[in-house]
Amino acid sequence: MIEIKHLGKRFPGTGAPAVDDLTLAIGDGEICVLIGPSGCGKTTTMRMINRMIEPDGGTVRIAGRDVTRIDPVQLRRSVGYVIQQVGLFPHMTIAENIATVPHLLGWDAGRIARRVDELLARVDMDPARYRDRYPRELSGGQKQRVGVARALAADPPVMLMDEPFGALDPITRASLQDEFLRLLYELRKTIVFVTHDIDEALKMGTRIAIMRAGRLVQFDRPETILAHPADSFVEAFVGGDRALKRLALMPAIDHATDARDVAPGAPRLPATASLRDALSTLLATDRDAALVDTDRGEATITLGAIRDALNGARH
Repeated sequence: MIEIKHLGKRFPGTGAPAVDDLTLAIGDGEICVLIGPSGCGKTTTMRMINRMIEPDGGTVRIAGRDVTRIDPVQLRRSVGYVIQQVGLFPHMTIAENIATVPHLLGWDAGRIARRVDELLARVDMDPARYRDRYPRELSGGQKQRVGVARALAADPPVMLMDEPFGALDPITRASLQDEFLRLLYELRKTIVFVTHDIDEALKMGTRIAIMRAGRLVQFDRPETILAHPADSFVEAFVGGDRALKRLALMPAIDHATDARDVAPGAPRLPATASLRDALSTLLATDRDAALVDTDRGEATITLGAIRDALNGARH
């Protein structure tokens, strides 16, 4: 869906390029997270995709089309864009904010109204309650929901998300991450997601591009990066608790066995629990086994199964 080849950008008055010979491909429906230290080029890269920053060299193609051959205004209307500060227009209602791009595209009023209500419902905001409110009447999390709804309004195949949850408190942030992962997977959008938080990257990304000083250091699936960091920089960047982070990516249900000989009062885990959740529960309750709810009843997860899963992932 998105092909980046030998992309480069150098800003005037700087010694080193902001982005240096970057090449990567993002498949249809993937969430590619760009991450790295401040100044590594991740936001510059994302902003070159929709030509908010013009590249000095290289190419960016979306569905086979070179973005430099597309009118920039037309391009930006066809690519959803969500930023940390949300950027809602304060003098416009929530419905008017969401309708911004459909209105520019010439949609009729009835189609716009239906789309606004559909999107508000999708981001768990009652249309009757919120469509006529103004941004000042919303919480930070609600504003971010509206920002995502606005980016989805014209049903773009590609979305760019620049630290969209960075300004939220940890509880709201975790909740919105879960909700929008579900939503984005349902809608099958191709996402480029910028963050500085490795835990968020591991949670949100189907692939992660780790950058340093404008160059790509490693581009792979989260579990591969954790198991096989490309170099000492990546190893340090992902943190010393790589084993626990890998457990967080493994569903407990995939490593559970039929429920047998489990001691009475064993802790119970939901079907969505990860092996990290299971380990935490077992350690907190001083048990070697827990029950996991499945669509077929109950299964058992043990400390031994968690250890075996982690050892297997090393190979």
